Amino acid sequence: MIKVAPSILSADYVNLQRDIEKVEKGGAEYLHIDIMDGMFVPAISYGPNWVKAIRPISKMILDVHMMVENPERYIDTFADAGADLIGVHVESTPHIHRALQMIKNRDVKAEVVINPGTPVEAIKPVLYMVDQVLVMTVNPGFGGQKFIPETVKKIKQLNEIKQQAGYDFDIEIDGGVNDQTVKGAYEAGATVAVAGSYVFGAKDPASKVQAIKDATK
Repeated sequence: MIKVAPSILSADYVNLQRDIEKVEKGGAEYLHIDIMDGMFVPAISYGPNWVKAIRPISKMILDVHMMVENPERYIDTFADAGADLIGVHVESTPHIHRALQMIKNRDVKAEVVINPGTPVEAIKPVLYMVDQVLVMTVNPGFGGQKFIPETVKKIKQLNEIKQQAGYDFDIEIDGGVNDQTVKGAYEAGATVAVAGSYVFGAKDPASKVQAIKDATK
């Protein structure tokens, strides 16, 4: 059964604690927090103070997804704020190994992220050092997009590398996830699913968390 990471990008900001409590009670293991700088992606969202404010009110794994240029500038700040896992895009820095090493040096789990147009080969040199790989199943920066089916091939390829090399990283998917699109991704090897509008756009977010889990039993 897949683990679920509701994305607060689609939550009600005015009632954020209420929404977080709903998905946590519904069985979500992660809380996905998208950090966007208006440069790497067009949108702007959140800063370290959001992570700092959420940390005391949830026991879920705080999964910080940095969609920012030169993420090295902010790694320590988000680690200090209480992030459990920090993800950096291979496309966002010429020093991906250094960025991941900075995360590991803070005793925070390290994640490398790839966009739909980026081949798995681009991250092979750092797979040995990561705790999680995030495969973007839409182009990053906006919620509510449709799942890109071709990305499932990348999940399968990553899973094959993982099995052959004996790695133990999780494979996370993000974008267009619902109880239907998650099935193929899970069968290909995905272990964590980010879901935003599908969960928080529903009247009963907890039921949508469970629907994703039920689809991968």
